[in-house]
Amino acid sequence: MLNNLVQDIQKVKDVSVVSPLGVNKDGNIAILSVIPDTGPTDAETKNLVKDLRSSDSTIAQTHDVTLGVTGFTAINIDMSAKLAQVFPIYIGIIVILSLIILLLVFRSILVPIKATVGFLLSVLATFGLTTAVFQWGWLSDLFGFDTGGPVMSFMPIMVTGILYGLAMDYQVFLVSSMRESYVHGYQGNKSVIHGYDQASRVVVAAAIIMVSVFAGFIFTHDIMIKQIGFALAIGILIDAFVVRMALVPAVMAIFGDKAWWLPKWLDRMLPNLDVEGDKLIAQLNAKNGVDTTSNAHQAH
Repeated sequence: MLNNLVQDIQKVKDVSVVSPLGVNKDGNIAILSVIPDTGPTDAETKNLVKDLRSSDSTIAQTHDVTLGVTGFTAINIDMSAKLAQVFPIYIGIIVILSLIILLLVFRSILVPIKATVGFLLSVLATFGLTTAVFQWGWLSDLFGFDTGGPVMSFMPIMVTGILYGLAMDYQVFLVSSMRESYVHGYQGNKSVIHGYDQASRVVVAAAIIMVSVFAGFIFTHDIMIKQIGFALAIGILIDAFVVRMALVPAVMAIFGDKAWWLPKWLDRMLPNLDVEGDKLIAQLNAKNGVDTTSNAHQAH
């Protein structure tokens, strides 16, 4: 029976070699080695794994057996499928949290939407360039590898999380300075220019440091580390210098004071986080005024 099963699997499309590796004492479980004609990342290999696992397959019904497929290639296929299913949910959670947190911090409708859309553009550009370089083989000689191959399945989730944290840091540095300038009397484009002038150096310095750190991993020999280093370096470069330093102030300048618009009913509902610390400064000034007055009375 086992020989017949091996022969039938050998006849399956895209199967190269099938060989038995062992059978248990009861004779009801056998381990077979199946080597496909195609590569581990090819669509034909994925279809072959799916067909062999199917309980409705001709082989399973003919021999009345249950076929299970495991191994490095099958595990990678399963992992990629699972991560592909949860990635949209992961992105959705990030977008919702980003909108809520930035709405509370900046008390504006436009700023959270602009920041989140900018982040999504950075992520799309990062994955597009990473795919072009490491999967399609663009500039492979420059980055020190022979041919294009698969992009790691867990890389998008990891890079998205790190890139989101850094992007929101740059966003808060830059836009909170613009917000502070607006609160302290600068109107229209003047608040954007003054805030940009105050915070841009910090963002540039932080971005250059992070890009330099991650770019150092691009020229290692391990292709997985190359991919992670390239994705993070190019993602930070695009987000910091294209999105935060160029698109953000441009959009803020176009909308002017309307960028800080928030419906009154929503303004009353949201808690005031007082990011700039104005309430604390007011309380300290009031306390110092009382103390000064009491000291003056004591002197008299």
